[in-house]
Amino acid sequence: MVNAMAHVKLDHISKSFKGHTALHDLSIEIEDGQFFVLLGPTGAGKTTTLRLIAGLEKPDQGTVFINGGDVSALGAAERDVALVLQQYSLYPRYTVRENLEFPLKSRIRRMGAEEIAERVMRAAKIVRVDHLLDRKTDRLSGGEMQRVSIGRAIVRQPKIFLMDEPLSNLDAKLREALRAELKDLKSRLGATFLFVTHDQVEAMSMGDKIAVLNQGQIIQIGSPYDIYNQPNSVFVAGFVGSPAMNLLKGTLTGDQITIGHNAFSIKIDDAQRARLGSLTGDITFGIRAENIALTPQGTKATVHDVENHGVEKVVTLKIEDVLLRVTCPATLPVHMEQQVHFEIDLAKIHVFDGATGKRLN
Repeated sequence: MVNAMAHVKLDHISKSFKGHTALHDLSIEIEDGQFFVLLGPTGAGKTTTLRLIAGLEKPDQGTVFINGGDVSALGAAERDVALVLQQYSLYPRYTVRENLEFPLKSRIRRMGAEEIAERVMRAAKIVRVDHLLDRKTDRLSGGEMQRVSIGRAIVRQPKIFLMDEPLSNLDAKLREALRAELKDLKSRLGATFLFVTHDQVEAMSMGDKIAVLNQGQIIQIGSPYDIYNQPNSVFVAGFVGSPAMNLLKGTLTGDQITIGHNAFSIKIDDAQRARLGSLTGDITFGIRAENIALTPQGTKATVHDVENHGVEKVVTLKIEDVLLRVTCPATLPVHMEQQVHFEIDLAKIHVFDGATGKRLN
């Protein structure tokens, strides 16, 4: 078991590489025992953030705290963190047992053979590779190799696990299985996890808290529920969710939102109008596919595309110059060029400033 948990705080961190700003004035706090996810596109600064916590990079400005102590000047070995990377950092000619023993045999640790054997067996059982201990790692599957990588982190009993896209090289079915295993592992070890990913399904299904990064800055921090249901900007709204949220150019006048070049309009109630203040003019209108229903009456549209997703269909509707994605049950008969009607759940609409992209309601 992991003895000590870790509270991590990054305070106004900035970092540049050869004139390129990787992180700008970034502040986050990761609580003891939390599964914290850094989510963002490639190049957002996620790996740099993780490397700063690990001690593999030093910040240009700002401070890194672990359990209240400033560790900015400490090296990786002194921070008691464990890294699990996308590429399995294993020795191919070693057996699984030898790979798991390796972190415990450093001069710093000075452990007895009995304690090493005990820790290796415990870690192997946790990640379910105890039946593979005498197999060379070059004879393992991708999923088994990633389990051994995680096991190598566990044997060290670190304060914090830092995981950089550890599932991205695996196939979809294996990713799903390992997602569940990592959540289970976190609850059994009670450790602090920082998980870096560009995959919003991973982030939503695993994280206690998610920080959305873009271009070296935090865009939003919140629970998966908050990030999904109350995105604070067009960027977060478009990045999180599958299928992606419908984001449409529109105009707000009085109590009416007009979409596209008068493709269709939506009447908002007094409470929504009050939340939007005195705003009029250009907006970005957001609505998730599951908050639109195909109905006998309503706004007319033409079926432009149909995607079968097993339990549901994602149907793209065309209304004048506007495309709108809707989810419906797989059993509903829908075909291309069909004339249909739809209604939008007005309680679930999102309105963003047309110029800044910031959430308004």
